[in-house]
Amino acid sequence: MSEYTNYKDFLAEQLEDPEVKAEYDALESEFEIKRALIKARSVSGITQQELSKRTGINQSDISKLEQGKGNPSLKTLQRLAEGLGMRMEIKFVPVDRA
Repeated sequence: MSEYTNYKDFLAEQLEDPEVKAEYDALESEFEIKRALIKARSVSGITQQELSKRTGINQSDISKLEQGKGNPSLKTLQRLAEGLGMRMEIKFVPVDRA
């Protein structure tokens, strides 16, 4: 195995394997939810604990979602959006088949 200086180098090498890349790409939607939640909470300037109080969702569950663990329902995502003072938007976009 190669020596890696950082995670990006490791990931880049792993993604050269078509099977790994396919699995990684399949998880993109889940990664996007995680990133969106973290960014929205950061922009709102509130802690996980405050979001928990606003939504009634356990802080530990919010933490798990931000770590990419769990599969939130649309209802849970809507509650989180409302607790953040935001609205949720879902889009379908064409797949780049290049």
